[in-house]
Parts: sequence; structure tokens; C-alpha cells
Amino acid sequence: MEFALALPVVAVVLAVGIAGVVAVDGQGRLQTAAAVAARAAARGDDPAARQSLEQADAESVRVERAAGLVCVHAGRPAGTGPFSGIVLRGDSCAVDEAAEGAATGDPS
Repeated sequence: MEFALALPVVAVVLAVGIAGVVAVDGQGRLQTAAAVAARAAARGDDPAARQSLEQADAESVRVERAAGLVCVHAGRPAGTGPFSGIVLRGDSCAVDEAAEGAATGDPS
């Protein structure tokens, strides 16, 4: 009898635990993709930046260039399950090499 009552609780706890691990993994992948995309965009390699964000399934992407920095802000829902209402975000900035080269007169 106790087993029949405890089994659904164990199943729910296990499902929430797995969904939590998936959400944390998605957050890490999105943060890494934003960092890679910021560095690629700073080099002027926009295709590599887009590819990095596509691999992390980023749904919303904003790229800002200001004060010699390129900042990438990416987001997407955590997925399905108990954490489906949570939005994962990854933000990263890198020194804008194109703007830095123009300011110093370096053509590279």
C-alpha cells in the first residue's frame, strides 16, 4: 500500500529533477553560444556568430555595438515540462576589433 502511494511522488520528483538538469544544460549552452557569437561578431564573422546561436536553439537574439564592445543577448524558453514558463538567457560582450582597428588606423 505504501509503495502504491509513494510511487507517484517518486515519479514527480524524478521528472522535476530531470527537467531541472535539462534547463541548466540549456542555460549553459546558451551562455556559451552567446560568448562564441560575441567573439565572432567582434571579428566581423557574422556567419559563425549566427551558427553558434542556431546550434543553441536561440529564439531571440539582440546584438549591440557601443563603446568599442559587441554584446550579444540571446534567449529561449526552457522547454516543455515543469519549467516551460522560464526563459533562459545568455549574455556576453567582446571587444569590437573592427572599431578598435578603425580608431587606431590599423587596417586589419
